[in-house]
Amino acid sequence: MKTILLHIHDDLGAESRLQAACDLARACSAHVQCVQVTPMPELVAAGAQDGMGYSPVIAAELHAIDQAFRTRIEARFVQEDVAWDWRQMEGDSLPGLLDAAKLADLIVASLPEGGRSSVQSPLPIAADLALGGRTPVLAVPPDAKDFAVTGRALVAWDGSHPAGAALRAAVPLLKLAEAVDIVTVEDRDTPFPAIDAPEYLARHGIKAQLHSWPRADRPTEIALREAIATLGADWVVMGAFGHSRWRELIFGGVTRSLLRTAPVPLLLAH
Repeated sequence: MKTILLHIHDDLGAESRLQAACDLARACSAHVQCVQVTPMPELVAAGAQDGMGYSPVIAAELHAIDQAFRTRIEARFVQEDVAWDWRQMEGDSLPGLLDAAKLADLIVASLPEGGRSSVQSPLPIAADLALGGRTPVLAVPPDAKDFAVTGRALVAWDGSHPAGAALRAAVPLLKLAEAVDIVTVEDRDTPFPAIDAPEYLARHGIKAQLHSWPRADRPTEIALREAIATLGADWVVMGAFGHSRWRELIFGGVTRSLLRTAPVPLLLAH
């Protein structure tokens, strides 16, 4: 991975995203592309007159706010030993980031905050980014201090196409991990060849240990969270499940639950 797109936005997850992107860039000798999207609504009620568009005064204020945040982030990058550049855009964050990610190897975004959100909560777009484009997404908890790419990785494997896409996308990072665990949650109704995943990784020179985790009459996501804690995973690879209709993304229960509750970064692909 040589080009890492970093979502720039002034929220409670900004620092964890920046640190994760820098940790990745150092580990992979990669370049960080900072993408900041300034919202430019068609109508701003406080300044629009007769539906003629947004107020230039409010537009200038939005740009000034983003410029001040850019200055702070650029000062942070001076402290990091990574190559980076900056791309400023206007519009909606989701389509802007997806457009910018066409030649990126990974997007760094934030996991949604659990519980009640606030004005400073990270934008809940990690799922939309994973399903809306072809670039894998690293979704980082807002309170994460770093991204231990060389630590212990866990692959959530169920033999599906999204899981396969996530596994293929993660190969460059899995090569850097000190240990890789592949976890399949036992399900009598959905048999699949679990051995395929470790065989695939072995061909890439990655040694992985396969675990068949007991479901024990509980939701799959609870069994996976138990596996993450028990095995001491530093980050997780999993497929993004769902479909898109009129830009509304509906996720399966496992992905949706882990997006809300995962204690570690998730590498998502669809």
